[in-house]
Amino acid sequence: MRGKRAAKRTVHPDPKFQNQTVGKFVNYIMKRGKKSVAQSVVYDMFDRISEKTKQDALEIFDQALKNVSPTLEVKSRRIGGANYQIPVEVRGDRKMTLAMRWIIAAAKSKSGQPMATRLADEIVSASENLGEAIKKKEDVHRMAEANRAFAHFA
Repeated sequence: MRGKRAAKRTVHPDPKFQNQTVGKFVNYIMKRGKKSVAQSVVYDMFDRISEKTKQDALEIFDQALKNVSPTLEVKSRRIGGANYQIPVEVRGDRKMTLAMRWIIAAAKSKSGQPMATRLADEIVSASENLGEAIKKKEDVHRMAEANRAFAHFA
């Protein structure tokens, strides 16, 4: 690895809620630099969440991210000609990254509805510990648990 490590950039909070996590989520939704389109999708999603649950959409969003974020994951490591899946703890910033990535992937996998509706459905179900994103987290945890015997290689 040559050169310096890239500096960590700060993500600007979104204009409506002044929340840095929502700003980061908008950036994950964004395609081809079209931030205004991504913001309209995310804000529409928040409106649908508050309609559906009759609660504060930001609290539901935070709860969903907390429920989906993993504590353990496996990393591949080559030792003596064999590849081992070694369970490791997940850092704080990576937890949020994985949670957002899994929620967006789960919403994209469905079809037939606008993206805001699919995201709202996935976030509401994730806040109740249901849905595809939660299933993905449980799969990752199950994989880490199954490979606990290799933890001493970490």
